Amino acid sequence: MDSPTKENIQLFSTNSTPPVARPAYKTEYPTPKEKQPYCGELKVFLGALSFVCFAKSLAQGYFKSTITQIEKRFDISSTLVGVIDGSFEMGNLLVVTLVSYFGAKLHRPKIIGAGCLVMAAGTFLIALPHFFMEPYKYGKFSSSYNESLSIDSCVLDSGGQEPSSALDKTETSIQDACTREGGHPTWVFVFLGNLLRGLGESPIQPLGIAYLDDFSRHDRAAFYIGCVQSVGIIGPMFGFLLGSLCAKLYVDVGVNSEHLAISPKDPQWVGAWWLGYLIAGTLSLLAAVPFWCLPKTLSRPPDQEDASSSPEKSKFIRDDPTNSQTPPGEKIKIMEMAKDFVPSLKILLGNPVFLLHIGACVFHFNSLFGMVTYKPKYIEQQYQQTSSQANFMIGLINIPAVALGMFSGGILVKKFKIGVYGAAKFSMATCVLGYLLLLSLLALGCENSAVAGLTVSYQGTKPIAPHEGSLLADCNSRCQCSETAWEPICGENGVTYMSACLAGCQASHGSGKNIILHNCSCVGLSIPEPGNSSGRMGRCQKDNGCPQRFYYFLVLSVLVSYILSLGGIPGYIIILRNIKPQLKSFAIGIYSLAIKLLAGIPAPVYFGVLIDRACLKWGSQKCGGRGSCRFYDSGLFRRIYLGLTIALGMGAVFLISSVFFLLKKNYISQPRNSAAKKELAVASARFRKERWAAKDDMLQAQYWPGKETQL
Repeated sequence: MDSPTKENIQLFSTNSTPPVARPAYKTEYPTPKEKQPYCGELKVFLGALSFVCFAKSLAQGYFKSTITQIEKRFDISSTLVGVIDGSFEMGNLLVVTLVSYFGAKLHRPKIIGAGCLVMAAGTFLIALPHFFMEPYKYGKFSSSYNESLSIDSCVLDSGGQEPSSALDKTETSIQDACTREGGHPTWVFVFLGNLLRGLGESPIQPLGIAYLDDFSRHDRAAFYIGCVQSVGIIGPMFGFLLGSLCAKLYVDVGVNSEHLAISPKDPQWVGAWWLGYLIAGTLSLLAAVPFWCLPKTLSRPPDQEDASSSPEKSKFIRDDPTNSQTPPGEKIKIMEMAKDFVPSLKILLGNPVFLLHIGACVFHFNSLFGMVTYKPKYIEQQYQQTSSQANFMIGLINIPAVALGMFSGGILVKKFKIGVYGAAKFSMATCVLGYLLLLSLLALGCENSAVAGLTVSYQGTKPIAPHEGSLLADCNSRCQCSETAWEPICGENGVTYMSACLAGCQASHGSGKNIILHNCSCVGLSIPEPGNSSGRMGRCQKDNGCPQRFYYFLVLSVLVSYILSLGGIPGYIIILRNIKPQLKSFAIGIYSLAIKLLAGIPAPVYFGVLIDRACLKWGSQKCGGRGSCRFYDSGLFRRIYLGLTIALGMGAVFLISSVFFLLKKNYISQPRNSAAKKELAVASARFRKERWAAKDDMLQAQYWPGKETQL
């Protein structure tokens, strides 16, 4: 066989085609063995990205499930819990723009792997306070390990000094404990850990989704993104189920729960909130491993060779004045990338569809973030379910509905080949229907529990307006009771009292959960039969119709979750198909930045501030100051929680409708032009393929003469 001459090489190199070092016959006609690395590596990346989305969303779902546990364990308000929850978005916000822009030009898989390590460190940091905090004390007068509860019963003041001296001794012990603690807020570790989780999560979504869209076929991109998002949505399901399991375990593992005076049904119960963070952190560490073994780039599929000729190119895409694509073999300089930052940002901000869609998503995610953050609390307070039951219902029913909706949206986009205009139409329809169904949940609430001095009088028959009651009455005026204690008991009359002392109970027998209180003077006021004035530990259950309304609430919330999540993948299509291909990662980064800055951070905070306004009974911290809320006004809580969610949803509906009509004007008005562009793109691809085939035949004839005869 003759060796190729210098003239042949020069003749080939003068063409405006790929360089000599990479002849066309190596890429245009790959053998099955050459196709395998592309397919295999893309599937490995798809699996790795799906797993890391599962790990991060499991940790996020678990954090949501422990909101009420953290609130009670650290004795803080819903407003402060909202700030802690928003710290995740704060950490993400610090780096997401830089990561999405510069990371798109660097080694994206390794950047995602480094993010996983940071995310794992933050998750472990959240659990750290448990290991140096004192054992949990669920009652003001309980012992260190709560093996038996010292009931704050009514001791009648007969003019002696014993009751006051006992109270003085208690106050002295509390002040001594405060002096030993030093007043350092341990919730700061939870705040910083959640902040680190946000830092580590920042590269996963913009770099991962853009990587998939760059190296997969256009007709499969939506399906791949749908798979990743669906697996990511499954993560919170396991997170809430893990939260349900941990909520059944007492916070101080090792204490015999049989000797405790409370059960998971009691409002003072705190589960092993810290245990799930150790599991979630380990998963994040494992998720980092595959990304360090993946290449920086993959070979592009045929329909990605000339992205600018795609029939899906939007009329709102403006040409980039700078070349964002780095030629192969050239090293990227940070200063060169930084110089292109402002022009690229101007291109994105000059795209009206992109801006309107981001506005719609900001309103939409404000409602979703607020609703999801406080949903366990809403179920606990509105329907009097335990924390374990609330997390189990959300994880087993709601989250799978969201995952199924995201997956179904990706399937529908792939099957019906939905374009930009169809995606906007689909998103608008799901948004309108979902928030209309959410309106019906306002009618499925429960009334307030009967709590003496807060919602009903001490006679148990006369309802009183919130904030107008008095905790002291004639039946307990001589008992020297603390008005800040919250150790509820349920009287035989079906009324809940804040403590045994305020119920006028003077005797008790039993231990642990079987304590029975006797001679309760306030309970006997509303019972005509004499001698039946006893009570038991814990709150009284609400009326019989409340459990039935809870099941209706679950069914409707599942439908709402499914319908709203159907528009998730079409929303990504609106972004990806209206932006120049070189700016996909940057566009998704700007999108993530807006969502986190305008929704992820403020939504839990102002939801928490407004929910705190529905509190009827605040606890008091051991060292003074207001603690966590013990009892809410159910009606006001429902109107604030659902009303605010629906109002924000209406803003999202208005803006997504604007996107729809804007795209309708530019896509439907010129159907022939779109069809012509599609035909031109197909013809161009066919011409390029025939041209490369001819050159390949020429090279084979020159380099290997007589090869056809040999074959």
